[in-house]
Amino acid sequence: MGLLIKNAVIVNPDKIAAKPQDILCVDGKINKIAAGIAAENHDVVDAKGKKILPGFIDMHVHLRQPGREDKETIETGSRAAAKGGFTSIFCMPNTQPVIDNAMVVEFIIREAKRAGLCNVYPVGAISKGQHDQELTDMAELKEAGCLAISDDGKSVLNSRLFRLAMEYAKMLDLLVIEHCQDPLLSAGGVMNEGEVSTRLGLKGDPAIAETVIVARDIEIARYLDARVHLAHMSLERSVELIRWAKVQGIKVTAEACPHHFALTDEACASFETGTKVNPPLRSKEDIEAIKAGIADGTIDCIVTDHAPHTKEDKELGFDDAPFGLIGLETALGLVIKELVKPGIIDLPKMVDRMSTSPARVTGLKNKGTIKEGFDADLVIIDEHKEWTVTTAGFVSKSKNSPFVGWKLVGEAQLTVCGGNVVFRAA
Repeated sequence: MGLLIKNAVIVNPDKIAAKPQDILCVDGKINKIAAGIAAENHDVVDAKGKKILPGFIDMHVHLRQPGREDKETIETGSRAAAKGGFTSIFCMPNTQPVIDNAMVVEFIIREAKRAGLCNVYPVGAISKGQHDQELTDMAELKEAGCLAISDDGKSVLNSRLFRLAMEYAKMLDLLVIEHCQDPLLSAGGVMNEGEVSTRLGLKGDPAIAETVIVARDIEIARYLDARVHLAHMSLERSVELIRWAKVQGIKVTAEACPHHFALTDEACASFETGTKVNPPLRSKEDIEAIKAGIADGTIDCIVTDHAPHTKEDKELGFDDAPFGLIGLETALGLVIKELVKPGIIDLPKMVDRMSTSPARVTGLKNKGTIKEGFDADLVIIDEHKEWTVTTAGFVSKSKNSPFVGWKLVGEAQLTVCGGNVVFRAA
């Protein structure tokens, strides 16, 4: 007995299928794709009038557990992922304690399996305690289940340590994910440095705080012939540097978040702390460059940087509130509204940026494409469904989103992970 999805218009990274087909999922795999598969004893879902895509893969999520379960847990974050159409998520290491040893990795994997809502891949820390002084035991982290390492939340400012990390990661075939921000240049900035920050009287974080680390990491990757993945790119200049590096054959990949192509720093004029993110919201020119980078492949992946915080934390003043917004439940609607509907990318390219490329970059096998023998990680979407973001609609434990009240287009109707239905729209 399996799951049979009938009348599905399949969207893969190369094309949209010309005609609806049936998809039979058995034992967590896509067993058969054909027209008119007999129902027999299978559970049947009718996808008539909808499109079915490979489940989305988010390379950049903060689940807060262990340590800050008041903000999010592995279970609530996984539920938010499933509601957003994500079937695999990578959780960042800046938890309490830090994900810098096998015990924490194994705990997260165990909790994720208990929740049974999506695949959760812990990202191990580069440095012990994220203190930028001593490397973690990367071999131990990989053996425990890590596919990537990062000190996300901050850069590895120690360039020698970062070089060593990339050398060891290359030997172990681990992906290095870098948060590109020089804290000495950021110097406590709370929004993008520029005309808007001056007008608002808020301390600015200059663009060069990002680009100097982007340039450094590209040069180290070139020197070592090693790969590096640059997290949450936000600047026109960063896109230019990455585009140049790819032309040179340097092994660099990059990601961007919906809020960095949907909002400018003008949004901070509301002093709504949901707009306080790291890296900060940038200028209109930067937004256009990020969109162009996603369209031409300079930016490989679209991620959320889902960063939940309590209501009490976000009710502090703009200077004191923590950085971050939740994004798992709004990502699809924002991508369709801001990129697909205006014709910047089409649905197959959206699949590539949200499913196929993240699978390729992270080394996930048998994911990111709808194909016989691949994992039965799928999402049925209504690309035309209009809906309004409300705090009551979030299943994440936190509600810190600047998109509350926005009307979005495109919604996940049903999410399947490992052949099991993990979310069904009401």
